[in-house]
Amino acid sequence: MESADPDVDLVRLAQSGDTRAFEALVVKYQRRIARHVARYVRRAVDVEDLVQDTFIRAYRGLSAFRGDSAFYSWLYRIATNVAITAVKREPMVLLGDSAPEERIDAFEPGVSDGDDPERNVMAGQIADAVQRALARLQPDLAAALMLYEVEGKSYAEIARMLEIPLGTVRTRIFRAREFIAKRLEPVLGSQRSRRW
Repeated sequence: MESADPDVDLVRLAQSGDTRAFEALVVKYQRRIARHVARYVRRAVDVEDLVQDTFIRAYRGLSAFRGDSAFYSWLYRIATNVAITAVKREPMVLLGDSAPEERIDAFEPGVSDGDDPERNVMAGQIADAVQRALARLQPDLAAALMLYEVEGKSYAEIARMLEIPLGTVRTRIFRAREFIAKRLEPVLGSQRSRRW
């Protein structure tokens, strides 16, 4: 296994049957995995189901984990696959489609309390438009975009995590950005016309 992986000892213990070691990994990563899958679905109950499914699959496949990547990268890939499969398989509540009280915020505009009200309204409209666009984005494009823009992963890291060629990562991110930009045009156009 990679010596750079901070989880190497816990993983080895878990692979040898130590359930407390695996529980420690669950505790360490369950919130990060929940935030990740919340980018695909919005209802808390769906997020919980997908997180649980991710860790069940990780536990069952732990013996096959060779350590070619960090444990978290491997777990993240499982979570991504679980979320994409779930979204394709059954109509879950996607980003932007849930009731306000059930929402888990995946995108919040960086607006401070000191900004003027018009800017706050505009930022909120843009955020809503981005959420609606993300909800309609193909899951494979959304996964690449989220890893790059939200998680701050490099193209090479994304390629390893999603097990796709580097060129495919670039294409998916480009297509995702293009898709969102087209859906933002009406909102941004109306904002520009208000200023004049």
